[in-house]
Amino acid sequence: MDAGEYAFTRRVWVDAAPARVYELVSYVSAISRWSPNATDASYDPGAGPRAGAWFSGRNRKDGREWTTRSQVVRADPAIAFGFVVGGTENGIVYWGGTLQPQGRGTIVQQSWQLLRLDPVLGATRADPDALRCYMADRVETTLASLAHWIAREPRTVETTDDSSS
Repeated sequence: MDAGEYAFTRRVWVDAAPARVYELVSYVSAISRWSPNATDASYDPGAGPRAGAWFSGRNRKDGREWTTRSQVVRADPAIAFGFVVGGTENGIVYWGGTLQPQGRGTIVQQSWQLLRLDPVLGATRADPDALRCYMADRVETTLASLAHWIAREPRTVETTDDSSS
């Protein structure tokens, strides 16, 4: 089996500028607002959304919970954010997002790719196939939740004071 076969990309349009979307997705502590699996995430002390930074995340699936360690591999404000679960040296999964302006909003594209096969993923070809399908479904849910959350986010409205006229 080739790990490169296990990848997908999903997209959604959101009603916010790329810079705002980047602020949200690169602030890893916010992921639990949208993800059905990620319950908590936080950068290591003194770290933040920059290449090389590390963060820990808590996840859940089928009644199980576990912690992951991830390393940021791409942090281009208003353009892209990506990380590798397990870090660049021994990573198992790459997560990446790109942001493309469209109209008054942004196309958010999220990608997932296995970097290597590991016994923790299962012993048969059916196991990583099932994982890819499961994760694609969860990414669709996450992106839809992100778009919905942004749509409900309060907007700043400029006003003018015409009382002096």
